[in-house]
Amino acid sequence: MSTIAVIGGTGYAGSSIVKEAASRGHEVISLSRSLPVEPVDGVSYVRGTAADAEQVVAGADIVIGALSPRAGTEGTLVATYTKLADLAAASGARLIVVGGFSSLRPAPGAPRFAEGDDLPPEFAAEATEGNSVLTALSTSAPENLDWLFVSPAATFGAYTEQGEPRGTYRTSTDVALFDAEGNSAIEGADFARAILDEIEKPTHHRSQIHFAY
Repeated sequence: MSTIAVIGGTGYAGSSIVKEAASRGHEVISLSRSLPVEPVDGVSYVRGTAADAEQVVAGADIVIGALSPRAGTEGTLVATYTKLADLAAASGARLIVVGGFSSLRPAPGAPRFAEGDDLPPEFAAEATEGNSVLTALSTSAPENLDWLFVSPAATFGAYTEQGEPRGTYRTSTDVALFDAEGNSAIEGADFARAILDEIEKPTHHRSQIHFAY
């Protein structure tokens, strides 16, 4: 079993990952600005910001960043993940970053959605910042860092009503997956399942991966 530190462990993606990791018997440490109303048994919760990450990264085998540029953190993600990359590299941990759908491409070799000029205005800044994190990892991550940038489906988050988890998912690299009706979706529990499967049996290194139904 691994020691997994989740930065942003009480958000939608982070809390799903924390729950799945704990259910599989991993030692889990969650760092977030608030403590959960319903903590998961066996999980160590630490209250703090990403600036306090050093205390939970030390000794971790896997560091998962599940942060969003919202509620005052806008414009800070590249610097935050650069610091996490350095900390993970120094401790020999694998870094997994939960990114966004907009960092994917509509087709092989096409520009990423975040690089286009037709993003909805309400999502453009967040999409661009998330994509900048991927660019920073791709160009500037320490050479000894085993990093992974994970993009969920387009419909993903607490604001969506997706029904019960399916227990299945599909995998791509940087090209977006859609179902037969043209939808791109995944529920939090299945996204977490996919990430833990990748942790337990790694298939991608220093690259991007995408999970959707």
